[in-house]
Amino acid sequence: MFVGPPGAGKGTQARKLEETFGLVQLSTGDLLRAAVAAGTEAGRQAKAVMEAGGLVSDEIVIAILRDRLAEPDTARGVILDGFPRTSAQAEALDRLLDESGQKITAAISLEVEDAAMVTRISGRYTCADCGEGYHDSFKQPVEAGICDKCGGTEFKRRADDNAETVASRLAAYHAQTAPLIAYYDGQGVLKRVDAMGEIGAIAAALEEIVAKAR
Repeated sequence: MFVGPPGAGKGTQARKLEETFGLVQLSTGDLLRAAVAAGTEAGRQAKAVMEAGGLVSDEIVIAILRDRLAEPDTARGVILDGFPRTSAQAEALDRLLDESGQKITAAISLEVEDAAMVTRISGRYTCADCGEGYHDSFKQPVEAGICDKCGGTEFKRRADDNAETVASRLAAYHAQTAPLIAYYDGQGVLKRVDAMGEIGAIAAALEEIVAKAR
C-alpha cells in the first residue's frame, strides 16, 4: 500500500508496479464506481449515500474491498492506493485481511515537500479529449495549445487544483493520514521512498521494495 500526500505520484507509480509485477491497483474511487456499476449490495448502499451528498462510511468501503479481494485477479497481490486514510480505517483493514489470512507486506511512504506539492499540483492540466497530463512548469505540449497524444486543442484543470485548496488538502493529510506512518512502522512493514526525484528512479526504488516484499 502507498502512504503519501496528494500529488506524491501514488497513482502513477501504482500503474507501473501493476505492469511490472502483475498486481492489481485498488483505489477507493475506482472501487466505489465499480461496485455501484455492478449493483452489489455494498454498491447500492454507496450509491444511495453519494446521491444524498454524503460521505461513504468506512464500513461500506470495507465491504466493497472485501468483495473485490475475493475476485480471482487479486490472487497475485494488490496495491492499495488511497486507502486506508486514517488509523481507524487501517485497523478495519487489518481485521478484514485477518479474515482471509492476508496481510500488508509493505506500506510505502512516498515522502515529498509540501511547498513542492503545491507547485506540482496547482500547475496540472489535462487534454479534454484523451486525458493526457501536462504541467505549466514541467510538461508543456511540444506545440503550444495542441495535445502531443491526440492533437486535441481543448484542455482542462480540476477545480480543486489550486494553491489554496492544495494547501488545505495537505493539512488534512498531515492531520489524518500521516499518523499511518507510525502505525505501519510499528508493524515493521514501513518503507520510506524519496518521491522528489525523477519518476524512473522512484519507480526503480519501489520495484526493489515490492520484489523483496512479495
